[in-house]
Amino acid sequence: MVTGRYNEIDLSAVQALPFESRGRKVSVSDFAKPLGESPSVEDLVASLPDVLAARDFRRLLMTLEGTVREGGEWIVMVGGHVVKTGLAPVWVPLLERRWITCLAMNGAAAVHDVEIALFGKTSETVEENLADGSFGMSAETADFLNGAADRAAASGEGLGERLGRELAEESAAPHAESSFLATAWRAGVPATVHVALGTDIVHQHPSANGASIGAASLRDFRILARRIAELEGGVVQNVGSAVLLPEVFLKALTVARNLGHTVESFAAVNFDMIRHYRPRANVVDRPTRDGGWGADFIGHHELLIPLLIAALRNRVEDAPAS
Repeated sequence: MVTGRYNEIDLSAVQALPFESRGRKVSVSDFAKPLGESPSVEDLVASLPDVLAARDFRRLLMTLEGTVREGGEWIVMVGGHVVKTGLAPVWVPLLERRWITCLAMNGAAAVHDVEIALFGKTSETVEENLADGSFGMSAETADFLNGAADRAAASGEGLGERLGRELAEESAAPHAESSFLATAWRAGVPATVHVALGTDIVHQHPSANGASIGAASLRDFRILARRIAELEGGVVQNVGSAVLLPEVFLKALTVARNLGHTVESFAAVNFDMIRHYRPRANVVDRPTRDGGWGADFIGHHELLIPLLIAALRNRVEDAPAS
């Protein structure tokens, strides 16, 4: 028999073992269940296989149900994509009932939310408008957001509080019912806006005052930290912020723990379209290392979030406002 030049390992002495002596991670009892006719949202959730993200999804639903029923802390942090994919109407009922106890936004989310409330539309075509230098040059958007920052700094309010109040009270905001910020203000839910100077279109306008924006956004950091101090046993949910809000959350959690608040056991979940380092490390993993649990749910916001909220409302629709 012709053999190659290299020696092979001899498998003749390998010891095979009985199948039943070896553990297995998946069995047919974990498989998805068939759906009957006209299935409900709860039927769909119950039919999911008991593995991986589906198992985490059911665990999150159970955790949120307990949090809502017990009036615990549910902090939701949203990036701009969550607003411009049209999801505000899905979240609004949860803010109105104060099931969500704190809403945090990055600057992009606030820009989109303001434009939706004022004009009923948002999200320009960057490529086209960048070519001639008109990208982000909406005068009304800049005037509203930068003016609100000035007024917030002067009055001692946070940026989210001031924006929400002005949108809720502004007769020229005909679409305020679709605004995260206006809804939070009306419901008395703290809403915070966390700005990195130079990242938002309103910063390229002469009306932008860095001192005002910084003062109002720093106050919002402290407001968020105060809510995180109450997070024990609750839920923090990051939706669509890859960098800014995970970094803000990590620092605010540090402040809460540094001041002696017990914030050790809570659920930390991230929803995004792709996996990013910071949400995984700063929201899901590091904060829950010594207690609680964390999970990533990767997929389109416009599909996952309505499914989650529909399933939750199906379970706790009878829960009172907190």
